[in-house]
Amino acid sequence: MELGIELVPKERKQLISNLMQFYLYDFTQYLELDVNRDGLFPIYPGLEAYWSSGNNKFAYQMTVDGATAGFALVDRLLRSTEGQFYMTEFFVMKKYRRTGVGTWAAHKLFDMFPGDWKVSQVRANIPARNFWHRVIGSYTDGAFQERFNPKQGNPSQYFSTLNINTIK
Repeated sequence: MELGIELVPKERKQLISNLMQFYLYDFTQYLELDVNRDGLFPIYPGLEAYWSSGNNKFAYQMTVDGATAGFALVDRLLRSTEGQFYMTEFFVMKKYRRTGVGTWAAHKLFDMFPGDWKVSQVRANIPARNFWHRVIGSYTDGAFQERFNPKQGNPSQYFSTLNINTIK
């Protein structure tokens, strides 16, 4: 199995927009999301900024043997007390879940953006929370903190990749 992760250029931004439909579909079991009259979920807010905001937003495609396996949206946080990087969205297609693709891609992204990270989940999405505990735990050898948003109660994990990159 050959794994890949690559920045999605502006000319191929429709790829992320299309995959976002599957991602939002998965969220219907956790959030009140509905399709419109044409059977589509709403356009993801701010998606266009991943190709127009300079060097602060990054859209990545994950591949397995050249086939699309998912995507990740990473934000560089400016003037934030919560870290330097935020895993804004992360999606692995069901076909590739539990194969190591998500863990590999997350670790690769952590390596690509050394610094302080924040990763959040919707409170009701227990599988995602378990996934991130495993992924971040294995990457940091358990050196992360979890805090809950006081309003929505959503969990976020906070950790640094700076010392890890020098060890690896």
